[in-house]
Amino acid sequence: MVQTSARLLKVLSLLQSRRFWGGGELADQLGVTERSVRRDVERLRTLGYPVHAAGGVGGGYQLGAGKELPPLPLEDDEAVAIAVGLRAAATGPVQGVEEAAVRALGKLEQVLPKRLRRQVNALQKVSVRLGDSGPVVNAEALAVIAGCCRDEVQLRFDYGNRDGVASQRSVEPYRLVHTRSRWYLLAYDLERDAWRTFRVDRIGPAPRPGRAFRPRPLPSEDVAAYVSQAVSTEVYRIHARVTFLAPARVVSEQLSAVAVRIEEEGEGWCRVSTGGDSLEMLTYFLSATGFDFEVHEPPELREHLRRLSERLARAAGAAPASSSSRSCDNPHR
Repeated sequence: MVQTSARLLKVLSLLQSRRFWGGGELADQLGVTERSVRRDVERLRTLGYPVHAAGGVGGGYQLGAGKELPPLPLEDDEAVAIAVGLRAAATGPVQGVEEAAVRALGKLEQVLPKRLRRQVNALQKVSVRLGDSGPVVNAEALAVIAGCCRDEVQLRFDYGNRDGVASQRSVEPYRLVHTRSRWYLLAYDLERDAWRTFRVDRIGPAPRPGRAFRPRPLPSEDVAAYVSQAVSTEVYRIHARVTFLAPARVVSEQLSAVAVRIEEEGEGWCRVSTGGDSLEMLTYFLSATGFDFEVHEPPELREHLRRLSERLARAAGAAPASSSSRSCDNPHR
């Protein structure tokens, strides 16, 4: 009986790990016959788990959604990952999940074996959050968007661009992409007939699911890279093209793909496209990279750098101060 109960938990764990299992696949995974698998599935059903079966060639099993959340058998690494994630969510950038995350974490840590609890505590003790995590995202809106991506259902929502101009968008949602500080939705804009990337924190709090759609081929096999390039410059007020006097490989290792788009141009140098909401922001970013660089556009950034270099030279005593600066009162003289 103990062996049968353990196998039952294994069946449940497998069914929860992916959307569909063939009967033969489950039997091979468990080392039993397909008849034993059918008996195990019947036992799960008597326990309230909605396991759907499909007969015939290619038939198998799928775990459906029930009226209540069933127990979830977890592997050790899965339990640790969930506990760490819940602790992060309790103070994270998704608004509205903090209290639920604390409650769920309490339940999980109550049943965690001591060895796993030590791992979670060790990670928590040595992990430090640096500053703000970015804009806060509404948890309910995020859940609706994720569900529409999963179920291939159209989505309509209110959207505010970077200038605060509101519009209504009808899209086919495909993927949610999370960077260190922001959530993005990759979707096909039905009215503009083009792929678009939307910042989720700018989507209204009540996105509305629509009818089902037939998925299109994605604009790129690497969705993360595609979204990274889309948001590296387009989201900013000022766009810049710069040559870095360093190989593309070295630059890409140091700079976030969300901040720049890098193109290999020659041995020892590369072309970088980036952006910022102000000339000061761009200047700070470019200077902080540690690479020598040359600005191609915009011209106002070149002028800003020229004026700043003169100020810095005067501050370092490498250039004579202008008459206006010498006439100013200096409390430190």
